[in-house]
Amino acid sequence: MAQPVLLLGAGHGDACGEFALARIAAVHPVILVDPEPPAWARPYLAGHLAADPAREAQTADAVLRYAARRPVGGLLTWSAEHLVTAARVAARLGLPGLPYETAAACADPAALRALLLRHRVTPAGPEDTEGPLVSAETVVLDDEIRIVALTRTTTGPAPARRALRHCVHAHDGLLHNRFLRQCVERTVRALGLTHTVAHLTLRLTDRGPRVTGVAPHLPGDLLPLLVEQATGVDLARAAATLATGRLPELTPTRQRAAAVQFAYPATTGRLTDLRLDPGAAHEPSAERMVLTRRSGDLVTAAAHADVTDRLAHWVATGEDPAQCEEALRRMARHLSATVTPTANTYAA
Repeated sequence: MAQPVLLLGAGHGDACGEFALARIAAVHPVILVDPEPPAWARPYLAGHLAADPAREAQTADAVLRYAARRPVGGLLTWSAEHLVTAARVAARLGLPGLPYETAAACADPAALRALLLRHRVTPAGPEDTEGPLVSAETVVLDDEIRIVALTRTTTGPAPARRALRHCVHAHDGLLHNRFLRQCVERTVRALGLTHTVAHLTLRLTDRGPRVTGVAPHLPGDLLPLLVEQATGVDLARAAATLATGRLPELTPTRQRAAAVQFAYPATTGRLTDLRLDPGAAHEPSAERMVLTRRSGDLVTAAAHADVTDRLAHWVATGEDPAQCEEALRRMARHLSATVTPTANTYAA
């Protein structure tokens, strides 16, 4: 039987967390390290260790006591706020993990920028707002940096510029762009990443790729689902396999496209009606369509929203991005939402 994997923090309960946890739990018993396991996570857990990953010393002590009584195969997190704790605990247990300095840099945008500049990797600056936004879904092995997929992202209005849509295409031409590939490889080496799944975000400017962020863990926003639907590569299982010191299976088995669309409110106020009509279930290209808020919730318009303001999301697959885009448009017609401005809205 596979040895258990410790997961530091369940995250904020988004659909990606459940998707990733289900994939990992299918091959490894998962012990959640969190003050209280959320309801959505409980069906996938083999156990629970009550500790707050935000408290590094407390969590390290609790995990070490647990590991003294039971075998632990690996440790991972998909929360940026727990990277430093995960690095410290993995080192104390002698398990694969990020170097402490790397975790600290990736958790601090200013430190990340300084480290990249020191290694002559150009991060994005406040003038770098034009050009396509892409992310390289990367698996770093012992001696190989493999970009398994590229995600193209469409953002919403300023100043929030939240992601409205992501699309992954197995045959994306940028996979063969040597400047993008060089930028990814130099960034990975600058940070000393090894034996991990990483999500590197880049702005493609007219002066070349500029790094906007590095997440050395599974990405959110259902990107692991899109990568699996488009290429067949399972990033969640790859992350768990790497955490246990083994090499994952990364051979593509699909050559398609997949995309996700997020719906944000057009108005700030109280959500008085939110529904999907029955036709949504019969869309031929639909992988899922999910409501993520409820009538009565207070929500913020897209220009100032955060991810908790998303009303719904839907995923489509197709032979290419054009088919996905058309499917997303069709699926959007099945969603209706009404937001009523409140007195506080006018006062603000």
